[in-house]
Amino acid sequence: MDGPPRSLRGSCPFVEDSFSRLSSQSNIYGLSAFPKPKGGSDLLTATLKGKVICFRYQSLRQKIRPVAKEVQFTYIPVDAEIVSLDAFNKSPPKRGLVVGITFIKDSGDKASPFLNIYCDYEPGSEYNLDSIAQSCLNLELQFTPFQLCHVEVQEGSGRETVFLLSGHDHQIHLYKENETLHQFEEQPVEFFFPELTNLPSHVLWLDVVNIPDSTQRLTAFGCQNGFVRVSHVDQKAKVVLQSWHVQQDGPISSVLLFRLPSDGRADTRGGSTADPCPGEVQACLDNYDLLVTSAIELSVVYRDVLRKGLDDQVTLPESDQYDSVLCATVADVDFDGVKEILLATYGQELLCYKSCLGGIPDPEAVESGLASRLRGEFRLLWQRSFQSPLLSMAYVDLTCDGVCELAVESLKGLHILQHSLTSTAALVTERLRCRIPLLDNQGSGERAETEADGHLLESPGNVTETDREQTAECIG
Repeated sequence: MDGPPRSLRGSCPFVEDSFSRLSSQSNIYGLSAFPKPKGGSDLLTATLKGKVICFRYQSLRQKIRPVAKEVQFTYIPVDAEIVSLDAFNKSPPKRGLVVGITFIKDSGDKASPFLNIYCDYEPGSEYNLDSIAQSCLNLELQFTPFQLCHVEVQEGSGRETVFLLSGHDHQIHLYKENETLHQFEEQPVEFFFPELTNLPSHVLWLDVVNIPDSTQRLTAFGCQNGFVRVSHVDQKAKVVLQSWHVQQDGPISSVLLFRLPSDGRADTRGGSTADPCPGEVQACLDNYDLLVTSAIELSVVYRDVLRKGLDDQVTLPESDQYDSVLCATVADVDFDGVKEILLATYGQELLCYKSCLGGIPDPEAVESGLASRLRGEFRLLWQRSFQSPLLSMAYVDLTCDGVCELAVESLKGLHILQHSLTSTAALVTERLRCRIPLLDNQGSGERAETEADGHLLESPGNVTETDREQTAECIG
């Protein structure tokens, strides 16, 4: 079907807060965000010429300012070309930050690939990036590496976070910590991931989602030859429950599992790893969607993969008009409780798509009379142009203020986009204004109920006069 007219498109809600120029370009695997122990996140970005930069916001002279600093990771030769990097915090009760970096060293006659894993076991230094950078496990690889990512897996009654690394040998390699030896070791991937065997091509992008409140997960991957597979797996039994695949025409640049409301209600839980919905686990499984972006084709969303497999396909209009889509993320950037899809392209465009299903009614679509025709589809909500091709993205809270920033890495450097303070403040004020009548009604109902028993109980759930006064003061 034809998309809505361009007059329906809105403006980008982000403004650029900072730009950090890199000494050389990065690639689609060169950006990783990791949470800090006290809240918020930092970024690591790698250049092809062996440099790793840590980007964070710091309090300097009573102001929050962006700081980009090179981290001197050991055992990365000066002539090395970094391919990918990833970082994660260990699963509780373990403590510590782990960083993985793959690179290729030019050895003259042949190129030698390596995986370096950095982790500091010294008490007090588990999260100190400078100390971690000096504690290296150097592993020589027998294959050319691609994406490096991490996944939390169930092991007995506990959980463990492991590295997954795709290679040109048509395999996914798993690296798990050996607590006794204080190092990471490669282990057979089929023991934890039976769905990642017999791959038809080398995997360019892998995404794994653990289904909340269950022992199940969803695993999706896209290959160089256009092959896409998504599997429903029981982790405890190590059995593939269901599997679906599709063959596309060109290389798959990314796959992403996410959730959108399927019954008209907004999903405000914050992502595919959010708290489970009430009832049995199966009730939560029905609305997982799969985003697939391609180097040469339209990007598509497969709806309700656990019920419909890969049969219900929805295209993202005009997603093939700006050269290759290189990366994607899903986030609620307009704060209506329903996530938008963000695509970044080699054609220097950032595209935002809105689902016409669930959440707060889309006012532009309603006013135009297109709401019913667009229901269940996606429309291009807005786009933003950059000065160079876009390679990777991360939507995380860098300033520890509760509102996420959008980090966009281009060929020239790292852009940090923030939500407009004016529009965000206006939205908060409006929602607080709408909350006052609800507080009054809730307080009146609770007071009447307790007074009927001859007494008024003050509990955390009761709405007090102070609550109403503070709300009124915020919007005053």
